[in-house]
Amino acid sequence: MSRSAAISSDFQVAVVGGGVVGAATAFMLRRRGVSVVLLEAQDDLGLSASGTNSGILHTGFDSHAGELETRLILRAGALRGAILDQLGTPVLRCGAVVTPADEDERITVAGMADAARANGIDVRPNAGGALEVPGESVTDPVAFTLAMAGAVRADGAEVRTRFRVAALERAGSAVRLSEPGGDAVTAQVAVNCAGLYADEVAQLAGDDSFEIYPRKGEFFVFDPPARLERILLPVPTERTKGVLVFPTVDGKVIAGPTAHDQDDKEDWSVRPDAADEILPKAVRAFPPLEGADPIASYAGLRPAGRGVNYAISSSAAFEGLINVAAIRSTGLTASLGIGEHVTGLVAELGIDVEAERSLPAPDTTKETADDPWWRRTARHRAEVAS
Repeated sequence: MSRSAAISSDFQVAVVGGGVVGAATAFMLRRRGVSVVLLEAQDDLGLSASGTNSGILHTGFDSHAGELETRLILRAGALRGAILDQLGTPVLRCGAVVTPADEDERITVAGMADAARANGIDVRPNAGGALEVPGESVTDPVAFTLAMAGAVRADGAEVRTRFRVAALERAGSAVRLSEPGGDAVTAQVAVNCAGLYADEVAQLAGDDSFEIYPRKGEFFVFDPPARLERILLPVPTERTKGVLVFPTVDGKVIAGPTAHDQDDKEDWSVRPDAADEILPKAVRAFPPLEGADPIASYAGLRPAGRGVNYAISSSAAFEGLINVAAIRSTGLTASLGIGEHVTGLVAELGIDVEAERSLPAPDTTKETADDPWWRRTARHRAEVAS
């Protein structure tokens, strides 16, 4: 007898965390017929790291071959086109260019071209030493998150906001997840996609196998002083991809991010020093920004892991818990690959999964943010702080 037939519970899977990774996980599980509930602590979905990133969908051209992160980025790239079209999510397929500033960076870019080919990504070195990456694109990360959750909801699954998991315990052979007000759900498997708080959710189950800290990325938004046709990428370092300049689907230009490590998971402010760290580099990359005043700024807190990246596995400390943690800046890009990978882990725990099917299109009149994505979370965080 399968585990799903043997256990009485509200759902087969409860996904904790309504960011893009949690929404994609629920979406991919539901495509395989799994009974799922998506639980989000905030008032709405995508109000944390998912709503404060760049919106760039990377190809994985500069990712390290063979790593789990890279494999999931590449798999997501194969899945994404048809799903974005089905969901009606806006995408700007603009491509990108990496431009070296000196001879050392030219050597690095040449190595990036070799790595891209090893990952099967189309890149095109030009005569000036720059590397063109035609497959890079930009989306609205909040629209993507809401659309996936909307499709899950349209297919009959549940999405619950204002449900902060405060207790996670066994209930017979099921998992019971409770919020402070006493409401609770039971599921055969819990999937922890709680982002910045994934370590705290795991600790509720006695799992202290990883630690998450916030890496702040700050951005500045501009009305475009000139047409920007491609994403402008600097030569990355081991620690950061550096300051990018890129167009958005709503016609703005954004420069950023920084990479400021901190301890406070609630500090979403833009530091006074951020402009000095970003704007000179942005102007070098895109000279029309010289003298332009930003119309907005925002900060995102990426859930970085201490000594670990893409910690995706079943918990050794708690039966029926799958952790999806330390998903840093590539979470948006890899989200569909992560969701598919987690579906495989769920099946290994005995949950019956069906043949893949398409979900109904979400109701876009309901699954739409009132503000542009780059303003929505910043406004929410300012309201929370006040």
